[in-house]
Amino acid sequence: METNHILIVEDDKEIREGVQIYLQSQGYKVFQAADGIEGLEIIDKEEIHLAVVDIMMPRMDGIQMTMKLREKYDFPVIMLSAKSEEVDKITGLNLGADDYVTKPFTPMELMARVNSQIRRYKRFMEKLEPKENVHVIGGLEINEDTVEVSVDGNPVKVTPIEYKILLLLAKNPGHVFSAEEIYERVWQERAINTDTIMVHVRNIREKIEVNPKNPKYLKVVWGVGYKIEKQS
Repeated sequence: METNHILIVEDDKEIREGVQIYLQSQGYKVFQAADGIEGLEIIDKEEIHLAVVDIMMPRMDGIQMTMKLREKYDFPVIMLSAKSEEVDKITGLNLGADDYVTKPFTPMELMARVNSQIRRYKRFMEKLEPKENVHVIGGLEINEDTVEVSVDGNPVKVTPIEYKILLLLAKNPGHVFSAEEIYERVWQERAINTDTIMVHVRNIREKIEVNPKNPKYLKVVWGVGYKIEKQS
């Protein structure tokens, strides 16, 4: 199991070490820094999955540090704030912090926030990982493992032939296939009459396009063939 790395940035040594004990008891690897400058130096050298950052610190405070790290990193940041720092707390959230804990806090409260943010971050990173068998073109998604099609997250029911045509085009975005090529690849036989391709394309458009007459995804290149348009 992967060990998650937590950075504690806090000028109070007792708080740092107390938090470290609880985090390590949960299996986290912990790094410590006494101010924002030290914190950023550690972030540049180590792989950090979450930072616990105090607002009020010497040399560089938590808000300045969060602004700097957000220029390069997207891992969660939990801010520690005294009740008198309400304005700073709101500012920190607006500038990139994900959560805050008000001092004095219990170790169990901080642990719950850390565990929650780590779970969210893992789910976020999993979504970013490219999946070889999932083809995404804009809002159109074709999943080869589940043999499912969706548009903007909404499932679309297609026939087996429609799925095969759509998959062929989606795996080669921007490439124009002639009706003959599509027929021979999908039916695995020589194309004699390709009129059926036009019918299937029309049906696919009705299912995946908001406006089939002005398609976003499945385009006709007149006199040449069909393609799935590349999406930026």
